[in-house]
Order: sequence, then C-alpha cells, then structure tokens
Amino acid sequence: ARPVRVLVDMDGVLADFEAGLLRGFRRRFPGEPHVPLEQRRGFLAREQYRALRPDLADKVASVYEAPGFFLDLEPIPGALEAMREMNDMQDTEVFICTSPLLKYDHCVGEKYRWVEQHLGPHFVERIILTRDKTVVLGDLLIDDKDTIQGQEETPSWEHILFTCCHNQHLVLPPTRRRLLSWSDNWRDIIDSKREAVQWER
Repeated sequence: ARPVRVLVDMDGVLADFEAGLLRGFRRRFPGEPHVPLEQRRGFLAREQYRALRPDLADKVASVYEAPGFFLDLEPIPGALEAMREMNDMQDTEVFICTSPLLKYDHCVGEKYRWVEQHLGPHFVERIILTRDKTVVLGDLLIDDKDTIQGQEETPSWEHILFTCCHNQHLVLPPTRRRLLSWSDNWRDIIDSKREAVQWER
C-alpha cells in the first residue's frame, strides 16, 4: 500500500499566529482597542479589526508584516511532538503546507527558519510554500482555515479543521472532521485514512 500523505498547515496549527498577533498588537498600539482571542471570529484578523474601526486594519497588518513576527511565534502546544511522531509512523509522509503573505519580504525566510529552529533540517526539506493548497496532492490537510479554495474544485485531500480561536464557534456539516488540538485523536484520523488508502488498490 502507498503511504498516507499528511499536509500540515503552519500558522494556527504549528505556530501560534493569533497569540503572537494579539501580543504584538497590544505592545505596538497599547492605546488602541483590540480583539481578545475568545472574541476572534473569521479567518482574517485584519477584517475583524477593520470592522472594529477602519484604520485598525492596517495597524494589525503592520504587526504581522514586521520583521521577526513569524520567527518569534510560539509553537502550538503538542505540535512539535506530534510532527515528530507522525514523521516516524510507518507508511506516513508528512509535509508542511503553508501560504506566505502577499507581502512576503520577511515571512518566507522566517517560516523556513522557524521550521529549522523548532523541527530541524529534515522538515525544512518538507516545506511546501503555496498560495493555492488545492493543487497539492495529499490525503489529509490539517488546517485552521475553514474554507480552502483554489484552482482545483475537488482537492485530493480531506480537510481536517484544526480548532483555533477564530473557528471554534463554527458548526461543521456532519461529513467534516475537526481536530480540537494536538491532544485530540490525530492518530485515529491518520489510521482511518490509511484504511481508505489500502482499499484503493
């Protein structure tokens, strides 16, 4: 049987983008209103800040576009251990599948450095950098973005929604699966996919 290929998103799944953004915003703009993590709604923080007050959109974007932002993000609890364990599982291929900012100046290099620093050189070779994840071949995509669209209408992967402050309130249709955290049953999800893959042959 062929291996199960797991694509793992970076921001919100491996690296704590939301906590880093809130911390950076409050540090840089202490007098401005902010959105507490438990009140975050919608994938794009920028849009929620824009709704709070139009000029806050650019201010919040300036935080994640600044040098050092991506490099300094804390790992999501349990993420690094899960990645190492997944990588050691039989018949399992793991790739990090991440979309860079359009303002890629600092983001791209820092994502690579973050992976090297936290997971080592082996995982640096497993980074797939793309603005369109639908064209990447895989069996599972673990990602905190609720809707992932692109050129491919029916991607090869099953999207597992990784719970993050901005998506925890969403009610998923019964066909869709969610991973509440890295202490949740990610191994079972991979095993269920492995069984499906074996039936393909």
